[in-house]
Amino acid sequence: MPTLHSEFERSVSHPMDVVEQTVGLYEWQTDRTCDTEIAVQAPGKWCDYSMYFTWSENAEAMQLTCAFDMRIHKDKLGAVHELLMLANESLWLGHFGLWVDEGLPMFRHALPLRGAAKPTIEQVQDMVETALYECERFYPAFQYVIWGGHTAEQAMQAALLETVGEA
Repeated sequence: MPTLHSEFERSVSHPMDVVEQTVGLYEWQTDRTCDTEIAVQAPGKWCDYSMYFTWSENAEAMQLTCAFDMRIHKDKLGAVHELLMLANESLWLGHFGLWVDEGLPMFRHALPLRGAAKPTIEQVQDMVETALYECERFYPAFQYVIWGGHTAEQAMQAALLETVGEA
């Protein structure tokens, strides 16, 4: 991902301007619904992800939510909640959660910016890259539980198995 020059950073006036310009570099479909929200469709290896950036003036923080293109049936909620707990134990940044009304697993990450006028381009890139990395890493585990009928422990073992060498 190319880094923009510092001239760009000086030319934007709102934190969401930085987000809009940064995700524009990826050439993804975006929709800025208002001054404090931007929706982004990001392609992934396993599915397309729906990213939502929101800015809270009161909290002086930006939040990124990255939802999977995967619905969870009610009878799988217990296993998915267990999977969320196991996945979150291995994360350094952000956490997985569930949009219960929509039945969608999601990754969330917040960037506090108290005292800063806006995030840097690199901070927005880090948020995007962290969300995509973690969603891609754990997508198979969600599939194993939701569609494969495996337990959360089995799904984590299978999804995080690292292949060594070439076949």
